[in-house]
Amino acid sequence: MTEQLRIYTIPTCSDCTYAKRYFNEHQIPFTELNCEENEFYAREVWDLTGKQIVPTIVINDKVFVGFAENLKEISELLN
Repeated sequence: MTEQLRIYTIPTCSDCTYAKRYFNEHQIPFTELNCEENEFYAREVWDLTGKQIVPTIVINDKVFVGFAENLKEISELLN
C-alpha cells in the first residue's frame, strides 16, 4: 500500500471521477486537491508536470498525468 496518494482534480473531469471511484472502491486512501477551488493546486500541477492536466496523481514521489492510461502502472504500484 502507498504511504501517500494525492490527486489533483477539477469537478467536471470524468477521468478524475473515475480515478476517485477506483480508489474508493479499492479502499485506497487519497487526498483530493481541487485545482478549480484553489489556484495554488493548479500551480503545483504545473510545477510537477509542466502541464495543466488533471487528473495528476502523485503516489509517494511518482507523478502520473492522467488515470485511465496509467491504470496498470498505478494498480501495480498500489498492490
